[in-house]
Amino acid sequence: MHYIILDLEWNNTYARRKKGFLNEIIEIGAVMLDDELNTIDQFSCLIKAQIGKKLRGNIKRLTSITNEDIKNGVVFTRAMSAFRDWIGSEENVILSWGDGDIRVLIENFKYLNGIDTVPFLSNYSDVQSYVQSVLKVSKAQQLGLSAAAEMLEIDESSFSHHRALEDSKLTAECFKKVFDKELFSKFIVPCDNDFYGKLAFKPKAISNINNPLVDKKLLSYKCEKCGCDGEIIKPWRYSNQYFRAIYHCPECDSNARVAVRFKKYYDHIETKKNISIIKPDEEQSEKEQS
Repeated sequence: MHYIILDLEWNNTYARRKKGFLNEIIEIGAVMLDDELNTIDQFSCLIKAQIGKKLRGNIKRLTSITNEDIKNGVVFTRAMSAFRDWIGSEENVILSWGDGDIRVLIENFKYLNGIDTVPFLSNYSDVQSYVQSVLKVSKAQQLGLSAAAEMLEIDESSFSHHRALEDSKLTAECFKKVFDKELFSKFIVPCDNDFYGKLAFKPKAISNINNPLVDKKLLSYKCEKCGCDGEIIKPWRYSNQYFRAIYHCPECDSNARVAVRFKKYYDHIETKKNISIIKPDEEQSEKEQS
């Protein structure tokens, strides 16, 4: 098994055929590790701009890549063909820090090559999710590469940030620090129809309270202090992705704001419920404003 740690740099530009903005890949970098995590080889290539001819100012500042570089780079199709040859026929898994690079890669293949899949993707892993799991960092928090390196006591001074090859090397060092073959295997997914379907699906909060996917049992309130069932005093309404209502506890004579979100993903519904007790001074303020 080979572990291919991939990183991309891209430029956000307007794509006429799409009639919208697209992240055009301008550089690809990768490190290849063997089954014992020894570095076998590395790959780096600047890619010729075909959609946006000029780089955004922040991209030039972050990466030090110039307009001349993307003018003289390798055409996307040839660069990806060379990368595929570099990967070879050995069983492998491609890793990236977060799934943003893979989404951009798929988008570029679709726009520039007219295909919906990436030819060299057979197995994939989001190494950011794996590292966060090992470090016990909440999924709600997006752990940056630099923050992870600091937590793992990796010296970043020898890496140039925001260049594809250097970021892939730093990602590889983070990966090595927490690697457990059996545990990591659970984070590898085959690049089948489900894989592409999940990446293409855009999560969306459910706004219709009568949607059958809304679990009505969660649209309730039980007092956290006395355990009494609350009485609704302001009905449910939808605002900023949440259904919101106000409940009254007859035992404690207190009011609480209850907010519940139902978010639809490709293969599951994510629910989130927040409860906050309304303080007496807040109630008085609301009465004065009404």
